[in-house]
Formats: sequence, structure tokens, C-alpha cells
Amino acid sequence: MSAVSSRLPVFPWDKLEPYKKTALAHPDGIVDLSVGTPVDPVPALIREALVAAADSPGYPTVWGTPALRDALTGWCERRLGAVGLVHENVLPVVGSKELVAWLPTQLGLGPGDAVAYPRLAYPTYEVGARLCGATPVVYDDPVADLDPAAVKLLWLNSPSNPTGKVLPKEELTRIVAWAREHGILVFSDECYLELGWEADPVSVLHPDVNGGSYEGIVAVHSLSKRSNLAGYRAAFIAGDPAVLGELLQIRKHGGMMTAAPVQAATVAALGDDAHVAEQRARYAARRAALRAALEAHGFRIEHSEASLYLWATRDEPCWETVAYLAEKGILVAPGDFYGEAGERFVRVAFTATDERVEAAVKRLG
Repeated sequence: MSAVSSRLPVFPWDKLEPYKKTALAHPDGIVDLSVGTPVDPVPALIREALVAAADSPGYPTVWGTPALRDALTGWCERRLGAVGLVHENVLPVVGSKELVAWLPTQLGLGPGDAVAYPRLAYPTYEVGARLCGATPVVYDDPVADLDPAAVKLLWLNSPSNPTGKVLPKEELTRIVAWAREHGILVFSDECYLELGWEADPVSVLHPDVNGGSYEGIVAVHSLSKRSNLAGYRAAFIAGDPAVLGELLQIRKHGGMMTAAPVQAATVAALGDDAHVAEQRARYAARRAALRAALEAHGFRIEHSEASLYLWATRDEPCWETVAYLAEKGILVAPGDFYGEAGERFVRVAFTATDERVEAAVKRLG
């Protein structure tokens, strides 16, 4: 038996454990701003929908219920500006990380194929390439940096994790046109799209970007952050029906089914905008408080115009910053988790409770 794990990098979060122990030893406890996991309650209407569907003894379908597909297409049209979506344009997935990790395998990629993703990026893009034996390739500008003959899958990520950078509509349009010209499949990770602060993120599903066609493009969306549903594993993809149809067949054989109560909860979540606005307001207040405290303490914030993170630097190696903040009981993520280009930055999540954010602000004051 070959060890597939030998193809993979060391799981990054394991490296943070010694610093977590230091932060935990603070007299007032740890302020964990590292992983970025939601801490606020799941909205009541979503929990009620989950409970109402709890008596679900039968197998759910991989494609989801018609009600779920209606909710997915309706939300994409209402929130993203997509036009003319039908059920064949959407597919629920078991959390977006699962999709990212296994997509290259499910697309049939392997040795000799390149999977491209931003130079600073969510580590699972690389993991997905390595799991199937494809070659991971990073870029700053895909049009200028990549060999289109080798690239089979191009990941976009706007708003970016970790930097919070947002790609302008004109940039997305240029990249999509280039990818189509060379027959490259584009997957756009848009999981933070509803968390724009100083920019208004645009989806590749918008007709201004794709020219009214979904050919060769797929958007990835998650309810983890906008609805506090990380524990539900509720996500979906939308776009090219030929690509989604192929993935549906493969995922049927693999049993990749979203649990029936989660499907019902997703319908409720996507049908309500009020809880999203309330959660945005919580994050906006925490973001403002942490940003002001970090800048007053001598940090510089770059990008960060969207998402749930501040991309911060003291112009020193990131692990020195991690150690410095851990002594204050504040745990952050080192920038090199997201690529060598992040080696002098840290990613600071503002997903802690109001009380813990206030504690961090005091410690930085």
C-alpha cells in the first residue's frame, strides 16, 4: 500500500501547536484569531429547518432536492446577478474544502496536468493537485505567468483567503476570456463574496464577466461564513452544466451526499437575507476594532478589502510575529501557511467573540 499522504505537505495547523500553548497560558486566556472558524450562533430559522427535517431515514440524493436546487439557482440570480440558471447549473457539495481537495481527481487529472492557483492561497488547492499526481503551479497573473498548454484547471479566489484581495470585474473578464481561448477550466472560489468591506466582489457567474455563457466556468460558494454553518458542511457549485453533470455522475458513485436535514437548512439560509446582514454587522465592528488596534501597535495592513481576515505585517519573519503575539495571548496564522510570498505576514481572523476581540484590543493597546 502506497502512502498517499507522502505526496502532501505537512498539515500546516500542526505547526502552530507550540504557539497555541503559549497563548493559552495567558492569565486572561487565549484570543484565537488563527483558524477563522465561526463562533456566533446558527440563526434560529436555520436550526428550526434542520430540526424539522431531522426525521430523514432515507438516503438523500447527491443532486439535492428540487427545493434545494430552486434555492441555489434563485440565490445565484438574486445575489450574484446570474441569468437563466436551471437545475443543471447547480450542485450541492459536502463543504467547499471537500470539493477543492478532490476536484482534480474527479476531473480525471493526473501526472502531466497542471493545476494553477494564486501565489498566496488556501493550501487545499495544492493538496488537491498532489492527491491526483498533477503538478501544482502558482501565479501572480495567470495570463502572463502560465503555460496554457499545460494548465487544465485554473483556480481563482476572490475575495482572497488569506489576503482579502478582490479581483475587479475587468480582471475577471480578462482571465475568463483567456482561459476559454485556451480550453482551460476555471473554478472560482467565491466563498467570501458576501463579505466585501471596501470593495464589492463580483462573481464569474455575472454576465458582465462571462458574456452570458457559463461554458468553462464554475463558481464555488459556501454557507460556513455568511450563515455560521461551518459545522453543517453546506456548500455548492454553480456554472457549466457539462462540468457539473460529469461531477454529479462521479459523486453519485462516490456517495458524496449532503445530509437531508442540511439540505433543508440550506434552503432556509439562502432564503433569508436578514441574518446575513446581522452577521456582517458583527464582523464589521470586530474588523474595525482589530484593524485600529493593530495599526496603532505598528502593524501595516495590506489588501483586506474583503473576507474575514486582516493581512498584517511588522516587516519581520511571520513566525517572529506569531511568537510575539502568542506571548500576549493572541494566536494568529503565519503567512507562509499560504505560500512563500506570505513569509513576512500574518493572517488575523476577526471571527472571535466580541469579548475576545475586546481582550485582544486591550492587549495591543
